[in-house]
Amino acid sequence: MELFRRIKRDIQVVFERDPAARSILEVILCYPGFHAILLHRIAHWFYKRGLVLLPRLISQLNRALTGIEIHPGAKIGEGLFIDHGMGVVIGETAEIGDNVTIYQGVTLGGTGKEKGKRHPTVGNNVVISAGAKVLGSLVIGNNVKIGAGSVVLKDVPDNCTVVGVPGKIVKRDGRRIREAGEEGIDLRHNQLPDPIGEMLLSLQRRVLQLEGRIAELEAECSGSNGVQHIV
Repeated sequence: MELFRRIKRDIQVVFERDPAARSILEVILCYPGFHAILLHRIAHWFYKRGLVLLPRLISQLNRALTGIEIHPGAKIGEGLFIDHGMGVVIGETAEIGDNVTIYQGVTLGGTGKEKGKRHPTVGNNVVISAGAKVLGSLVIGNNVKIGAGSVVLKDVPDNCTVVGVPGKIVKRDGRRIREAGEEGIDLRHNQLPDPIGEMLLSLQRRVLQLEGRIAELEAECSGSNGVQHIV
């Protein structure tokens, strides 16, 4: 019964986070993210009972059908939503909390051949944007947003926004991820700071200041030479 309750929740979150969803039948038939989670839950059920080959075969079938690779050993909470999902990879010892949203091309992977816990632990209400890579046995806190294309190699505390390569925390408790009066998790992963862009603008302003100062000095030197010539 627990499995069916989770499947029901997996269907419900599609309507909560994808305005394109029109009907339950459409979700069941046409959403690869839902298919991937459903097949993973079945594979994980066998995996927890000590089987190895059968859950791996289900995982490979899952990959072939959806383009999403989830190791049977990965622990996934309730309310995971994988949007589109092509190229998503979730490693064996990865742990994902409740109400997490993952976009296409995301990797929750390891960093080498280490044994034991070698994949990320992701908290609740996390949004991982397209193409982001979270690598190693690190911890992503609750209410975290990871920007598109970011590479996260260190732990991230609660209520943070991470962008860049390697990932850097650019917001922490300064602005709530959930706006006042807004229900659900904040999916606006397109509204993230751009530290590289801000740095380039700062450098551009500095160059303009230096060019202006050089022009002033050249004018002063020209004026001084002209006075000496007249004398």
